Amino acid sequence: MIAKLTTRWTLYVPLIALLLLAATWGRELPGAVVALVTAALVGAVLSAVYHAEVVAHRVGEPYGALILAVSVTVIEVALIVTMMISGGEKSASLARDTVFAAVMITCNGIFGLVLLVGALRRRVAVFNSEGTGAALATVATLATLSLVLPTFTTSKPGPEFSPPQLAFAAVASLALYGLFVMVQTVRHPDDFLPVEVDGAGEYLVDPHAHDEPPTNRAALVSLGMLLVALGCVVGLAKGVSPALESAVASAGLPQSAVGVVIAMLVLLPETLAAVKYARRNQVQIGLNLALGSAMASIGLTIPVIAIAMIWLSGPLMLGLGATQMVLLAITVVVGTLTIVPGRATLLHGGVHLALFAAFVFLAASP
Repeated sequence: MIAKLTTRWTLYVPLIALLLLAATWGRELPGAVVALVTAALVGAVLSAVYHAEVVAHRVGEPYGALILAVSVTVIEVALIVTMMISGGEKSASLARDTVFAAVMITCNGIFGLVLLVGALRRRVAVFNSEGTGAALATVATLATLSLVLPTFTTSKPGPEFSPPQLAFAAVASLALYGLFVMVQTVRHPDDFLPVEVDGAGEYLVDPHAHDEPPTNRAALVSLGMLLVALGCVVGLAKGVSPALESAVASAGLPQSAVGVVIAMLVLLPETLAAVKYARRNQVQIGLNLALGSAMASIGLTIPVIAIAMIWLSGPLMLGLGATQMVLLAITVVVGTLTIVPGRATLLHGGVHLALFAAFVFLAASP
């Protein structure tokens, strides 16, 4: 049974990553070793999220959603804090760049891919507009509170929050995320389940939305491997962070590109999983993953970064620039127009992917 739920590579990769971490800890790494450690880091990220999904499926909701979100956030925060410690003032905007990149990747990249694949499979991608609309509204509110307001506040010069403002944003983000989790898993879970359309054109909740949960033994194995993988991610990130920053600088890319790389690395497993569900005609689950990842990225990362600033020196720039705010505003407007009908075509997916392409291009050439 474990073989069905836990593929061999998800068992071996964390152990290999652990050995590499022990061999490279505290040392300057040559180029070949950096490449090897980077590959192990990517494998550890994929393995950690896989095992988190197994554990989440076993314990059920609302604890399952919390385990998966917290696991992904640990990875993201580990990479951000590690680079902020080693980068000094030049990494002051790293948290903002990473969180904003996560929003763009999820709400345009993953969102567009899910709609595109779903529409290719059945001509029209069908989903529950009530739950998806509530998720987008939460993402838009979190992004505005944490990333837009700092640009316009006047307590501190520059796009920064004062300590009381940062504390408010952290508490508000955590409260909103917790409220959404409660609504999704306790109060209105049917709004977030896959839907089908009957002969009369009515939307019906898919009764086969959930697969059979794994056994206790498989869940315990995954829990142990999850802890190993997360520890490896934190340790290996510290080793490769100088090489990543040097590579970005050597390529002539702006410092904000580091945040984009981090977000893409962290969200790679969610992207693969979302597309997998869309191919199974479970578009709603793919959209849940996309918007849920965006929410976790803001709602859990901002509070942790706020706490970390107690011992981290230097400024924390959270406010977006004009170009980024325009992209965020267009994303919210287009996302709303896409969600309201509860069905989407290839065009909707293409529009979101065009916005994602614009974000990537402007991140490399601002």
